[in-house]
Amino acid sequence: MTKLLAGMLHLPPLPGAPLGRSSLDAIEKQVLADARILLEAGFDAAILENYGDVPFFKDRVEPVTVASMTRLAAAVRGEAGALRLGINVLRNDTLSALAIAFAAGADFIRVNVHVGATATDQGVIEGRAADTLRLRAALGAEVAIWSDVHVKHGRSLAHPSIEGEAEDAVLRGLADALIVSGRATGEPASLEEVRLVKALDLGVPVYVGSGVNEENLREVLASSDGVIVGTALKEGGRTANPVERDRALRFVEKARG
Repeated sequence: MTKLLAGMLHLPPLPGAPLGRSSLDAIEKQVLADARILLEAGFDAAILENYGDVPFFKDRVEPVTVASMTRLAAAVRGEAGALRLGINVLRNDTLSALAIAFAAGADFIRVNVHVGATATDQGVIEGRAADTLRLRAALGAEVAIWSDVHVKHGRSLAHPSIEGEAEDAVLRGLADALIVSGRATGEPASLEEVRLVKALDLGVPVYVGSGVNEENLREVLASSDGVIVGTALKEGGRTANPVERDRALRFVEKARG
């Protein structure tokens, strides 16, 4: 089975964010360059994320963020339409993510906390599966929901075990895919946890969502259905930098080899 390779489109601070300095025109130019590299390197998907908008709102971003991300998502769809496109609105604005995906023709959203409750630096975030699924039904949107379990930069308050959160995310939250990540951005996920979630056989793919690089790629792919990679593809290995073509090409070559 071919394993999915998804690359991150980490956005710099958007208009309205405390660190926002760049124009939308400049941001669009960079994100399109990154998307073209991912497409030409052979990636299957890309996830657009407001990575630079620190500090994050807990569960509802401002209208300017939604408008900006919709513009950028539509531009990526037009420039690199062969990539499956995902939307992640940090920290956990699932309704805005779904609206952006619907308007821009994206394929899925990533939801950091889909079910239960998680302690984070934004406070306690509660899953909004009921709201998300009802909005998707009301819109008639063919947008998949990729749910993190034991999400990075957080500690689950409702699910002591990652298996419990995975089961609830799929069986009660109706998630279409699961994501296992490390403790923080760029940190490797526990392969033991990946295997535990895979062993549940819940009928949805299980992806690894952080810390994947050329050195551990083969082992991670052997335990999962695919990977989401960001930092390892960036210039100098720094998350906020642009995607580097040679890194992207080597990554895909090793994954497919």
